[in-house]
Amino acid sequence: MTTTASPPAAPACTALRPCLAEGCGTFLLVLFGIGSVHAAVFTGAQSGIWQIAVVWGAAVALAIYAFGPMSGAHINPAVTIAFALFRGFPWRRVPGYVAAQVAGAFAAAALLHALFSGAIARYETANGIVRGAPGSERSAMAYGEYFPNPGLARGADAAAAVSAAQAMAAEAIGTALLAFFVFSLTDSRRRPVVPAPAVPLLIGLALAIIISVLAPLTQAGFNPARDLGPRLFAWCAGWGRVAVPGPRGGFLTVYVLSPVLGAAAGGWAWERLRRAQLRREGACA
Repeated sequence: MTTTASPPAAPACTALRPCLAEGCGTFLLVLFGIGSVHAAVFTGAQSGIWQIAVVWGAAVALAIYAFGPMSGAHINPAVTIAFALFRGFPWRRVPGYVAAQVAGAFAAAALLHALFSGAIARYETANGIVRGAPGSERSAMAYGEYFPNPGLARGADAAAAVSAAQAMAAEAIGTALLAFFVFSLTDSRRRPVVPAPAVPLLIGLALAIIISVLAPLTQAGFNPARDLGPRLFAWCAGWGRVAVPGPRGGFLTVYVLSPVLGAAAGGWAWERLRRAQLRREGACA
């Protein structure tokens, strides 16, 4: 989720500033994004997935507007890796970006837990949820993600609704679509060029649309930092093995590996299509 592949050039003394901006951008994204999940799950403030999806989309747009000039506002390790593969983002900067993104997501989860701790406790008591025990993913879902979505699929046969393979496919496809649109909207070679002020809004809209379709299956992560940072916080906050590795395991393959592969596929697809178009334009010139 970015407006540029690489951050603006900076002197060596300010080399940490882009990483700090990535951490702050991801903090903002997760604060608003999983904040909307907190409000929906623990207070009933949201009505339906689309409202949550719109908040996520707006959070992405705001993070890009705020931090794009400083770091490119990737705010997603999968996007950072895709830009390193296809847009010349320096590989030496990938570890710093990813660490900052995960740290920002963790910090946002910690702040939300501090703000919503009373509401979370009331929700768990009212629903007979014992934190860390089987079934407590119904409250842990506000941090890490689960398949199928615990807010929509419950009961003894809920796991049959979405297999691990289907969850991996959903996360990979959703992230591939997101990366494809990011690459398309930020490609300065295309004609007509998308006006710069519109790019964050369009990326946010694309994310909201994808979330509205796939969130019932996997909660629609599409961002390893968004899942891993809050999931690690939930593990520290008492959810234990319900958070890591989760009741069905597989969170590394579904919510980390699949988005990385999906973003790479989406970036590759756009670059391949664009190169083909450039060749046709050259042949017709």
